[in-house]
Amino acid sequence: ITAFTFYKRRINKIKEKERDLAERLDEKTKSAIALQNALSEVEHLKNRLYAENIYLQDEIKLQHNFENIITQSEALKKLLHKVEQVASTDATVLILGESGTGKELFTRAIHNISDRGERPLVKVNCSALPANLIESELFGHEKGAFTGATGRKIGRFELADGGTIFLDEIGDLPLELQPKILRVLQEGEFERIGNPKTIKVDVRVIAATNRDLKAEIKKGNFREDLFYRLNVFPIFIPPLRERKEDIPLLVNHFVNAYSAKIGRKVETVSQTIINTLQIYHWPGNVRELENIIERALITSGGKKLMLSDWLPKQEINTNHDEFLTIQENEKQHIVKALEKTDWRISGESGAAKILGIKRTTLEARMKKLNIERKK
Repeated sequence: ITAFTFYKRRINKIKEKERDLAERLDEKTKSAIALQNALSEVEHLKNRLYAENIYLQDEIKLQHNFENIITQSEALKKLLHKVEQVASTDATVLILGESGTGKELFTRAIHNISDRGERPLVKVNCSALPANLIESELFGHEKGAFTGATGRKIGRFELADGGTIFLDEIGDLPLELQPKILRVLQEGEFERIGNPKTIKVDVRVIAATNRDLKAEIKKGNFREDLFYRLNVFPIFIPPLRERKEDIPLLVNHFVNAYSAKIGRKVETVSQTIINTLQIYHWPGNVRELENIIERALITSGGKKLMLSDWLPKQEINTNHDEFLTIQENEKQHIVKALEKTDWRISGESGAAKILGIKRTTLEARMKKLNIERKK
C-alpha cells in the first residue's frame, strides 16, 4: 500500500507539472501571437503613415503651386492639367488671354513644378520698357557701350540661365529686336551690347500677350517665324465673363485676403452682391474684381460687404437682403456640386473633381460645414 501511495503521488506531481507546463506554454503562445499582432499593427501603421506622408506632400505641393489660381471652372481645370503636362518639359509656352486673366499666375505655376523650379524666374514686361532700353535689359551691355553705360550690366537672359524667363506682353516687342529673341530661342546664344563674345544660356522661355499675334503678323508688326517659335505650346486663358461660376470663390478668396491685410473683418457677403457681380461683364477680368473687392472692404463700415458705387450704376442692385456668411456661401457651392453629381464625392464624375479639390479635403469641409444628404 505504501509503495502504491508513493507512486500515485509521483504521478499526480507529474500531471501537475504537465498542467503547469501546458498553461505556461499556452501563455507563451498567446504572448507570441499578441506580439505578432502588435508587430503587424505597427507595420500597418507605419505603411499608413508613409502613405499619408506622401499624400500630404502632394497636397502641400499642389497648394504651393496653384494656391492663387482659384477656380471651379472646367475650362480652367483643363488648363491646369495642360500646365502639369508641359511643366515637365523645356518646351516654349505662349500664354494668351485678355489683360487681368492671370497669365503671370500660370507662368509661375509652370515654373514652380518644373525641374527648373529651384532656379530663378525672371520677368520682363516688354511693353513697360522704352524701345531703346529693351535690348540692354534683355541681353546686357558693357561699360561705355553707349552714352550712359557707366558700368557692365548683366541682362535678363543671363540672369535666368538655368531657370525660366517670362516675356510678358511679347506682342509689344519692337520689330528690330525680334530676330535676336528668335536667335536665343533657336540657338540659346546672344551677345552683350559692346562685346562681340557670344554668351550661351540654358533658359526656358514663357511668353504672354493680350494681342492677336496672327493679326499683328498681317500688319507687319510681328515676325511670323518668331510666332511659330513661341507658339510651341499655346495656353489660352478664358476671360472672367466666360467662367462666372468662379466669381463667388474669387470673392471669398479676396475678402479673406484683404480683410487680414486691411485689418477689417467682413463676415457676410450678400447673395444679391454675388448676383450683381456675376451680371457685370468684367472687362478688366480677375484683376478688376480684385480691385473692386479691395475698395469695397475699405469703404464697408460693418461686417457686411457693401459694393457702394464701384460698379456702373445700371449694374448695381440695391436690394441688400439675404446676407450670407462666407462659410454659408461656400456651403451652398459644395451642396450645389454634390447635387449635380447625385452626392458622389470621388471619381471622375464626383463633386471633388468638379470643385478641383482632393476627396479628403471635400470630406473635411463637409464635416466642418455640417453638410449631409437629406434622407
